Amino acid sequence: QVHLVESGGGLVQPGGSLTLSCAASGFRMNDHTVAWIRQAPGKEREAVSCISTTDFSFDYIASVKGRFTIARDNAKNTVYLRMSSLKPEDTAVYYCAANSGLCSGHLGVYNYWGQGTQVTVSS
Repeated sequence: QVHLVESGGGLVQPGGSLTLSCAASGFRMNDHTVAWIRQAPGKEREAVSCISTTDFSFDYIASVKGRFTIARDNAKNTVYLRMSSLKPEDTAVYYCAANSGLCSGHLGVYNYWGQGTQVTVSS
């Protein structure tokens, strides 16, 4: 059975950093495209970043470029989202999701989802 488990969220001050982890069980992360998706209060879910099986990465939100980095550690079967210079508008529940196809900003392509981890950016 496939499970994705996110961790690493929490409360951080503006300008701070967090690294989110997405650990997989039941399948090999390196055979799958993995995306980070977030849902801010009162808003729809939106794709943040995606990493392909060949380690190409894509950012779907202009405001995170240069601040967020997606990376994978195949030995740990884990994908990370390193976030820096965090802003209050980054406050959201962050989900990881995976599929066996290509990266996309369309959320319907992702077959496997984690339960999410809360990130709150506030002073």
